[in-house]
Amino acid sequence: MAFLKKISQNTLTDKELVAIYKQSGDMTVLGELYQRYMDLVYGVCLKYFKEPETAKDSVIQIFEELVSKLKKHEVDNFKGWLHQVAKNHCLMQLRTPKNLKTVEFKTEFVQNEENVHLNGVLEKEENFQKLEYCLGTLISDQQEAIRLFYLEGKCYNEIVEMTGQDWNHVRSCIQNGRRNLKICMDKNEWGVPSQEPGARKL
Repeated sequence: MAFLKKISQNTLTDKELVAIYKQSGDMTVLGELYQRYMDLVYGVCLKYFKEPETAKDSVIQIFEELVSKLKKHEVDNFKGWLHQVAKNHCLMQLRTPKNLKTVEFKTEFVQNEENVHLNGVLEKEENFQKLEYCLGTLISDQQEAIRLFYLEGKCYNEIVEMTGQDWNHVRSCIQNGRRNLKICMDKNEWGVPSQEPGARKL
């Protein structure tokens, strides 16, 4: 895993390096920070993909994602946050049409189970693509909150810890994101989560 060159034996903490990068945008600083946890990221990717070369490619792709993502979030625990970013990356790659075999989907995404036969719907790749499209129309904070809450089953407190955002902001993102997602999916004749987010807020 030496394709990102280690620039120094930096004695600064992760949090200090994060602050420096967010202020300066210096890729060297980001590279130093990422170097510390490349083995962790590679391990996560290998666990999901089972193929070393695919895992290595993903390590590079995740680094590229950090260039913008790290600037958008308040990150107190970089290692834990990076672990979740890597996990989310792998899950999204596995959900792309070329990798999609079966889809495990939460029933909250169906407005009325009596009107929609869940198994039959989820077997149609085009419907999953509609969901991905609508998620992509949300602003970044709403998209992330919706994915974590509905697709990964995270509670409010877990999302607060993972994203570094305050509780009220997370709640707002989930509620507004859910409303915007419903509007988009209704246009595409597709079901959306009808459950109130407060049901899993603890």
